[in-house]
Amino acid sequence: MDRSIPMITLNDGLKVPAIGFGTYKLNGNTGVRAIQSAIETGYRLIDTAYNYENEGTVGEAIRRSSVPREDLIVTSKLPGRYHNYDQAVTAIQESLYRAGLEYYDLYLIHWPNPSQDEYVEAWRALLDAQKWGLIRSIGVCNFLPEHLDRLENETGVKPSINQVELHPFFNQETQRTYDHEKGIQTQSWSPLARASEVLQDEELQQIASAYNKSVSQVILRWHYQIGSIPIPKSSSYKRQLENISIFDFTLHETEVDKINALHQDHGRLNDQDPATYEEY
Repeated sequence: MDRSIPMITLNDGLKVPAIGFGTYKLNGNTGVRAIQSAIETGYRLIDTAYNYENEGTVGEAIRRSSVPREDLIVTSKLPGRYHNYDQAVTAIQESLYRAGLEYYDLYLIHWPNPSQDEYVEAWRALLDAQKWGLIRSIGVCNFLPEHLDRLENETGVKPSINQVELHPFFNQETQRTYDHEKGIQTQSWSPLARASEVLQDEELQQIASAYNKSVSQVILRWHYQIGSIPIPKSSSYKRQLENISIFDFTLHETEVDKINALHQDHGRLNDQDPATYEEY
């Protein structure tokens, strides 16, 4: 079983693993144990957010782990209610205090909140925080092409990462193509569609059987082959190990096409359309 994880170089030079670990709803001591387990299992990209209210949990797991901080890529995210420049700067500092970290490797704007229309101001705060050494690399989540174009046009700086909802039922082909053309790395949240009925899909089960792999492994391998970085979450050591063990087989192009064909135009899990959705 090959668990060596390929590294991907972002447009600002930061190298990140091709798969990460999501921490949404991993809180308290049980969360610390789950995240520490993931780190010991081999995950080096750990994803959290201000609004997950578990940055402290992530920080404690890092301190308890046997892996040096400098070997980890830790991500957090700015909430929508703090897009104002001064509030954004304070929130970034608060994120660090909560985690007990001196810096984040990645810090992302969680949602564009277009009706609020302050995401460019928030982006300027991230740019300054990067200059001050609080953040190594800056990116966004759930940004559509028009949002990304505006950031570039008004600041001259493109995000390193765009983390979006991406799974077989909503494969984000248009957004992925745009991100790739702009040199922005796509990252997948809810990569397994929150373990919904996608795991029961017969075609996926057939593909998994052919490789003696689980459906989850096939889906995560698909993410890698279409050029996105998945960040699956699990509190189970067995599942964590399974999810990270995807680099010892390769899906055939026809199999990738079959998974792409599962896409649904209205396949978002909770109808969170970045054109209208507001996060606070």
